[in-house]
Amino acid sequence: MDRQLHDRLDELQSDPYPHYARARDAEGLTFVAELDAWLVARDADVREVLRRAEDFSSAGALRPDVMPAPAALAVLGGGFGGRPVVVGADGTRHQELRAPIVKGLSPARVAAVVPYAAERAAALVDAFLDGDPGQVGEHKGGHVELMSAYARRLPGEVIGRIVGLDPADIPAVVHGGYRAEELLFRPLPEGEQAAVAQDVVATQHILDRYALDRYAEPREDLCTDIVTSVTVPGADGCDGGAGEGKSELTLDQRHEVVSHLQNLLIAGHLTTTALIGTTVLHLLRHPDQWELLCAEPDRIPAAVEEAARYDTALQGFRRVTTRPVTLAGTELPAGATLFVAFGAANRDGGRYPGPDEFDITRTPVRHLAFGFGAHACPGSQLAREQLRLTLQELTSRLPGLRLAEDHPVTMRPTMIHRSPQSLRLTW
Repeated sequence: MDRQLHDRLDELQSDPYPHYARARDAEGLTFVAELDAWLVARDADVREVLRRAEDFSSAGALRPDVMPAPAALAVLGGGFGGRPVVVGADGTRHQELRAPIVKGLSPARVAAVVPYAAERAAALVDAFLDGDPGQVGEHKGGHVELMSAYARRLPGEVIGRIVGLDPADIPAVVHGGYRAEELLFRPLPEGEQAAVAQDVVATQHILDRYALDRYAEPREDLCTDIVTSVTVPGADGCDGGAGEGKSELTLDQRHEVVSHLQNLLIAGHLTTTALIGTTVLHLLRHPDQWELLCAEPDRIPAAVEEAARYDTALQGFRRVTTRPVTLAGTELPAGATLFVAFGAANRDGGRYPGPDEFDITRTPVRHLAFGFGAHACPGSQLAREQLRLTLQELTSRLPGLRLAEDHPVTMRPTMIHRSPQSLRLTW
């Protein structure tokens, strides 16, 4: 990627909303060179693409923005993964890959983990209120960097518990998730890429260890469900039988299980971390709404929905046309790449009055922050619960919370998990 294109991609990813507005106002679709894709920005058009999976394939959903250098690819060759995952699959294969995840994140399992999530949310706030020097982040007295002290910790601990990870492994797995995103979606200097790839591979080896362990000794956790879905024909994500009738996992099965686990864990913690960060940021940028939420905590569910709509954590995914199609009056050949922008659709004035206003009192309208249709996020309720718990903790215990004036907030330049780089708060 040349330097000019790199700079333009940084500018677009740091604040995509002006680009979205121009694309919504233009006739037809707009081709965006920085994304190497047609930008789908209007609510109706995004919904049409998501409804027509047979015409708009998910096969390129996770296509890297930047292809790793040969040295990094060589390092990745020593790891596991590289197999199709649920966000990049279509049709029957998509349903097969999705089944154990839907089961693992069912309403009953989410409800069962909420008490643990509440306990961990309170403990993390306790830690920075007490100024415990053993915790991560800067939180002495009335100061905290919320992303490191809280937002990057709670989601990893919660999804780790559902999957069945040992708490001691969770920091490394979270770190590996961020490094994978960095390698595939940021134009890193070639000299740095191999070191990043080593962190990704180290995480894959941790997950492979879990795959082997759960195959040998199944448990009641999502890791076992995924192993079973890979190893037992027709299992459809059901418990039991992971270790029956086979002496060992094949190498290909290990690659497949690690691919699923890696994708699930990244989606399970990076997106929720981003949502926590942007929600707190926008509430504190609108002190009147923060004060209203502190005074009327019954508004928290509406605040969760407005925050998800206003600054969507997952800005969008790519799709590829399977045949010549016409969308929004634009004729597209087979094989055309689209960037389907959930974040743009959520600012469409045709659906949301005053779309660029952050307003927790607005009447909720179903947004696209968690997708739509066959690929709608199966972890949306888990993310909502964690954000709800976060707002309950912060509004009840720190009503005087505010942004640190001497630390301007910058956003991470990514379309995958949009969030503040850091979020320094005072009280």
